[in-house]
Amino acid sequence: MPKSAYEVLHPERNRSCVVFASPHSGRDYPWSFLRKTVLDEHAIRSSEDAFVDMLFDCAPRFGATFIKAGAPRAFVDLNRSNDELDPALIEGVRRQGHNPRVASGLGVIPRVVSNGRAIYRGKITGAEAERRITQYWQPYHDMVQKLLDAAHQRHGQAVLLDCHSMPHEAMDGVARSGMRRPDVVLGDRFGASATGEVVDRIEAAFADAGFVVTRNTPFAGAYITQAYGRPSRGQHAVQVEIDRSLYMNEALIRPNGDFDAVRKALQQVVGEVALIGQGRLPLAAE
Repeated sequence: MPKSAYEVLHPERNRSCVVFASPHSGRDYPWSFLRKTVLDEHAIRSSEDAFVDMLFDCAPRFGATFIKAGAPRAFVDLNRSNDELDPALIEGVRRQGHNPRVASGLGVIPRVVSNGRAIYRGKITGAEAERRITQYWQPYHDMVQKLLDAAHQRHGQAVLLDCHSMPHEAMDGVARSGMRRPDVVLGDRFGASATGEVVDRIEAAFADAGFVVTRNTPFAGAYITQAYGRPSRGQHAVQVEIDRSLYMNEALIRPNGDFDAVRKALQQVVGEVALIGQGRLPLAAE
């Protein structure tokens, strides 16, 4: 089993109401898991948001907290509800309605990685699925809410920046439409998970650092933004998707020659986003 559900990096002094998170960059692949898969150690990483944790781990320098997953996405997907169980993978699970994510093999315990490649030869037991949820999914989400509650108590508001990466090809349709290809997609569930003021501020931070930004298409936010975005209560959640090709070789899953430059640009973004609520942008509940 992976060694830990998550790791939290705390600032020396917590000056920000923003919590940065990376739920899909976990890369602890234990042998007990790898021997159950039909994929090699490279292919199993294809659904991972590789190196996203390294891009945002500067958050504590700016007075913000950063939480990153320990378990990999192929093992348990923290951006799914814990009841998104796949009957095609997990023994004893009954089909309940149609969930397109589960149907495509991308439930809380994924059946496939990118390009629909199967992870397992057969099914896993219900007890194994429950163990992953209890030991990894639940502790991660308990800690995220604990961090948001602490930020809200200190600052009167809390913002979760949920950090992900997207394949370069994800924006091919936008590029064909004649628009500039976006580097970053912000997802606020079309305004349901965060106020416009918060998203405007985050978008401006990316744009000021030279990134081309769009919103909600094709990624509007999944379980995490839906579960934690409560702007009427002063709790905001925004998903960030960054084009992987900016900083890594997608085929080799290795940092490319621009990695350090992108990481530096993102330090500027993180520093600016961490200032939200510090007298520069009131987060009035709506």
